[in-house]
Amino acid sequence: MIYVISDLHGYPFEGFMELLKKAGFSDDDFLYALGDVVDRGKNGIDYLLWFKEQNNAELLLGNHEVMMRKCDFLFHPDAIELMEKLDNDQRVNLGIWMYNGAEETIRGLFAISQEKRQELFRYLCTLAPYRTVKVGGREFVLTHSGLRDFSPQKSLDDYSLHDLVWNRPELTDRYYEDKMVVFGHTPSWKFGEEYEGKIIITDTWIDIDAGAGRGLSPVLLRLDDMAQFSLG
Repeated sequence: MIYVISDLHGYPFEGFMELLKKAGFSDDDFLYALGDVVDRGKNGIDYLLWFKEQNNAELLLGNHEVMMRKCDFLFHPDAIELMEKLDNDQRVNLGIWMYNGAEETIRGLFAISQEKRQELFRYLCTLAPYRTVKVGGREFVLTHSGLRDFSPQKSLDDYSLHDLVWNRPELTDRYYEDKMVVFGHTPSWKFGEEYEGKIIITDTWIDIDAGAGRGLSPVLLRLDDMAQFSLG
């Protein structure tokens, strides 16, 4: 079975474990997290450490992991001293990340050993911005935020990182006719109050950001049968 989830944003880790148990997730299954496990909540580093060690789960790159990666000086052995000597670009990158909820992630980062921090940075640099999977004869395109400036003629490699992690789709947007695009990034409640806490399924895309960054339960979607699991 193939599962997808997105935008956990530091959601309580024990809740995530409970969600996997509720879905019956096992070593024979595979989980894709479509980015943004860090920031806002307190458990972002726990998610990074967990995904880094899993053989049957993969974290894709979200815009929050991109912002974290741009603050590479935080992973340096002399990070505290370097914080006092940041150049303008580094200050801007840190400011943008802090504005987007990095405080808890940075606190968690400095609560682990220097060796683990460096391991995490190397791990962050390996994250892919998209994946394609076939489930039951159906093809799915997995990205963090959908596909900006979409064209069915474009190869996925032709989309920039910005196109894949910062896109904000409209409810009326359409993608491929023969495969489904699955993404997060835009909480479903932003499309209307009636979608709060739910995922949105259209005929060409699925938004699986159910609002964990707002304290709502994330939704785990099983692609094989479209079964949904939440703690709500």
